[in-house]
Amino acid sequence: MIRVIARLLGVVLICAGAWIAWTQYDAHEPYLRATPGVLIEIAPNTRTAQIAQELQDNGIVRSARTFMVLHYLEPWQTLKAGSYSFDRPLSPHDVFRKLARGEVSYETLTVPEGFNRFQIADLVESGGFASRAEFLKATQENSLISDIDPMAPSLEGYLFPDTYQFPHHTGAAAIAKVMVNRFRQVYAKLAAPGLDRPVREVVIMASLVEGETGDAEERPIIASVFYNRLKAGIPLQCDPTVIYAAILSNTYDGTIHQSQLSSPSPYNTYTHAGLPPGAIGNPGRASLMAAMHPAESKYLYFVANSTGHHTFSRTLAEHHLAVNLYRRSLAR
Repeated sequence: MIRVIARLLGVVLICAGAWIAWTQYDAHEPYLRATPGVLIEIAPNTRTAQIAQELQDNGIVRSARTFMVLHYLEPWQTLKAGSYSFDRPLSPHDVFRKLARGEVSYETLTVPEGFNRFQIADLVESGGFASRAEFLKATQENSLISDIDPMAPSLEGYLFPDTYQFPHHTGAAAIAKVMVNRFRQVYAKLAAPGLDRPVREVVIMASLVEGETGDAEERPIIASVFYNRLKAGIPLQCDPTVIYAAILSNTYDGTIHQSQLSSPSPYNTYTHAGLPPGAIGNPGRASLMAAMHPAESKYLYFVANSTGHHTFSRTLAEHHLAVNLYRRSLAR
């Protein structure tokens, strides 16, 4: 009887040893049955056993049991919720460490200078972060900037154009908050001590400048034209504001029509003097700097020229001549 028990005990010990050896091997052996680039989403408060099974089902670990052993060996470790991408074989031990450290997958969102919030909403949706409608709703109210621009009709102008890294499925409100915080950081560095222009004026002016030219060297001159016209009480007659008004009324088709030039929209700077009630896009650094520090000039007009830049004029007669020259160059 004793021999039988001893033999059974020996078998059990051998099996246990074999299982321990296999688990030890499996825990440190890289594995990936799935196609590289597999993405899994771990919801908050998901049980470790469920996570282990999901990892096995998706071909990220060979055995959920091995993953659970790692959990039992380090029960104090908390696996973080989020999206995780696996693009190469990892051992269960490395997978466990990745989830414990919260090394979630990030997606890139690149917002070009001058994009308005409607264009950004399209980028947010195409990137899989949130729907277009959710982003527009999150950026319609101004609570994130009410301390610096309580009159702003939306977050337009304060969604700083940059390249961002966001976890997959980041919500619209969270994205808007990060972009506004980025604006605050950049603006604080650009604004020299003693700048007497209100943030609101700078942002609106910068958005107009951004809409008029992509040439960084011309931006301070264009800003000076707009400031000179404001001082003289002359309507700004800025075409990008007419386009923005048409976008708001859902009538923009890529062309400015005569009816839109006479639109009663408060954004239409042909029919309303002064700055529009809000920004018409989200300006970058160069345009913000131009709005803060415009060039010293007496120019009141500008028009595109054949070189791809602009011709600036001090009088209406000079401006008409520049316009005629530009039209002749187009005709040729």
